[in-house]
Parts: sequence; structure tokens; C-alpha cells
Amino acid sequence: MGRILAIDYGQKRAGVAATDEMQLIANGLNTVHIKDIWIFLDEYMKKEKVDCIVVGEPKDMMNRPSDSTKYIEPFVKKLAQKYPQILIKRFDERFTSKMAHDTMIASGIRKSKRQDKSLVDTISATIILQSYMNSINQ
Repeated sequence: MGRILAIDYGQKRAGVAATDEMQLIANGLNTVHIKDIWIFLDEYMKKEKVDCIVVGEPKDMMNRPSDSTKYIEPFVKKLAQKYPQILIKRFDERFTSKMAHDTMIASGIRKSKRQDKSLVDTISATIILQSYMNSINQ
């Protein structure tokens, strides 16, 4: 069984999370600058078997695609072309940044560290992945 990878794709950075090989636990991996995302993914795919990539789907409160969609759609299209053997799924990412901040507060992370946007992106990707896993295991 391969891993499930989750990507919280933004205009500057992408948070990345992955499951263990048994697809039981979501773990934050890294935050990668957008210019380096393809290098990161190529390296990761060489080392690990990936069954599915979940990409956060930004929506507004009316359940419509948000403005960020215009940055994400080209990425998802290239992802599907570059890795045609891997299933690509989209998953609602509403409130993940807020949940990431709440998680950092609850875990006692100092305010200065909570302002690190790369940490927020990694935690957001982990939340997207865990939420996706919960939805398929119901």
C-alpha cells in the first residue's frame, strides 16, 4: 500500500503532508516554496510509493470556488499530467488555516512561532489530509 500525500497549495508556498504506509496517520512533512514544488515532489516520488494526492480545494462560504482557484487549477492539471498513475483528489480546505492556528495555540506554541506561515501551511496540509482520511473511512 502506498502513501496518501496532501498539498495545501498557495501563491507562495505549498504545505505538504503524508500518511504512513498503512494510511493510518497523517503527518506534516514540509512547506515548500512554489518554485521548488516539482523538485520536491519528484524527489519524494522516487523514495516513496504514493497511491493518491489530495489537493486542497478553496471554497467560499457559499460553497463556490474562491479566487485562489485560479492559481491551483493549473497546478492540479500539471500534477495529473506529470503523475498519471496517481489518483488526484480535491478536498475542501475551508477553515484549515484557522484550525492550524487553533492547533498551534492548543499545543502551546509561542506567538512568535505561530506567525511562521510555513508552519501554518504544513499544519493546514496535515488537517486537509486527516479530514480526507476521515471522510473516506466513514
